[in-house]
Amino acid sequence: MNATFRNFALSATLIAVPAAGFALAEMMISPAAQTTAATQSPGLGDLSAYKTIVADTQTIAATGDLKAAEHRITDLETLWDQNASALRQADRAAWNTVDAAADEAFSALRAGTPDQATVDAALAALSTTLDAPVPAAASSPIQYVSGIAVTDESGRAIPCEDLIGQLRSAIGNTTPPATVADLQSKALERCNADDDAHADAFSVQALALLNG
Repeated sequence: MNATFRNFALSATLIAVPAAGFALAEMMISPAAQTTAATQSPGLGDLSAYKTIVADTQTIAATGDLKAAEHRITDLETLWDQNASALRQADRAAWNTVDAAADEAFSALRAGTPDQATVDAALAALSTTLDAPVPAAASSPIQYVSGIAVTDESGRAIPCEDLIGQLRSAIGNTTPPATVADLQSKALERCNADDDAHADAFSVQALALLNG
């Protein structure tokens, strides 16, 4: 997930935290084995509902109606966010892998001018990841700001809900200073927009101010 000026400067390092990409892989397996792989993840459990949405989105995208495909993928985003807390607790590493692949698909479909090939590749990668959400290999050291982890082993920003949870715990039942309350509000706004990096920056600033 010090002095005020140094805290603000450190938070800027979070802005460019990239989402990891995932390669497309296809495997020929028997129908029975495919059904099992497509619906069950040892850590995340039954992922069939997400697979159905992705398959629907692929079918729509194949017609060239990328606006309608973007509308359908939003159902995945809503369902994924609703279950995010439980899924992260079940298997944080696998959750991060699927979340990153989903972000790639969202970005591809929500680009100013979506590219068919990019959309197709992102959706195929997401489908493959849901089949086997193997955690991504560590790509960089965990980054810390004011002693708080702001990236995981894959280099992705820590889920904003985690740092906002830490901030809420730190505030407790007290009335926070106006500066902290403002930062908390900004963190919540960016988190609701699925902007983990910026949300984490605001949360870390607020936590640093509370911790002195």
